[in-house]
Amino acid sequence: MKWFQFILSHSIFIAFCGAALAFQTTHLLQLSANLYIYGFIFFATLCSYNFYWVVSKTSFSDKKNLKALFANVATNILIFFIAGLGLLYCLVKSALPISYVITAVVLTLLYAIPLLPFKALYFTRKAGFIKTVLLSFTWAYVTAFIPLQKTYLLLNEADLFVISRRFLFMLMLCIIFDNRDKNVDKMRGLHSLATDLGPVLLTILIYSIFAILFITNFLFQDYGITFKQSVALQISTVALLGVYLLSAKKRSYIFYYFVVDGMMLFSALATYIASI
Repeated sequence: MKWFQFILSHSIFIAFCGAALAFQTTHLLQLSANLYIYGFIFFATLCSYNFYWVVSKTSFSDKKNLKALFANVATNILIFFIAGLGLLYCLVKSALPISYVITAVVLTLLYAIPLLPFKALYFTRKAGFIKTVLLSFTWAYVTAFIPLQKTYLLLNEADLFVISRRFLFMLMLCIIFDNRDKNVDKMRGLHSLATDLGPVLLTILIYSIFAILFITNFLFQDYGITFKQSVALQISTVALLGVYLLSAKKRSYIFYYFVVDGMMLFSALATYIASI
C-alpha cells in the first residue's frame, strides 16, 4: 500500500491523468497521436505539481528545523529534477514550439505566487476566484490546447468546443478540492472560490457548470464527435457531479487523490472505449 500512497502523494497518478486527457483531446478531434507530446505533458505535470508541493511545504513549515524541512521535500525535489530531464527529452522529440512551454511555466508560477513567503506578495493570497480559474485554465491549456499543435489564430470551432468543455470540467473538479481545503486556506490567509463564496452560491455555481456541460454535449454532431463519444462524455460529467455530492462529507486522502483526480482518467477511458 505504501507504493500506492507514494504514487498519489508525489503526483505520479495525476501526471498520468494529464497525459490521458491529452490523448482524449487528440482522439475526439481525430488528430494523429504523438507519444512524445503525451510524455511531455506527463513530465510537465509531474514537474509542476512537485514544484508546487515543495513551495507549499516550505512556505508553511517551521524554518528553524532545516534538516526536517529538507527531509520533508527531498523526494519531491528529486522527482522534480528527474521529471525535468524527461520533459526536456520529450520536448526535443516532440518539436513543440518553445512558446508553449514558456506559457505553461508562467501559468504554473502564477499559481504558486500566493504561496511564496514574501510579504510583498501576500496581496496575491486574496486572489480568490482567480486562483481556481487559473488552475482550471492551466489544465485546459496543457491538456487541450498543446496537443492541437496549432497557433491561437488557427483554432477552429471544434477545437474551441473541446478546450472550453475541458476548462469547465476541470473548474468543476478544482472546486471540489477548493471546498475540501477551505478551512486550511482560511487559516493560512489564502483565498479560493470555496472561501469567497458561501455554500449556497458554491452549489449554484457547481450545478450551473454541470448544466452547461450537460446541455452543450448535445451539440456533439456539430464538432465531429460521435454519438457514442458524446454518451461517454455525458457519463463522465454526471459521474463528476456524483463525486462532488460524495465530497460533501469528510472523505479520505485516497478519495481525493485517486477518485476525484481519477475522474480525468475515467473520462479519457470512457471516450476511448466508446470509440472502439
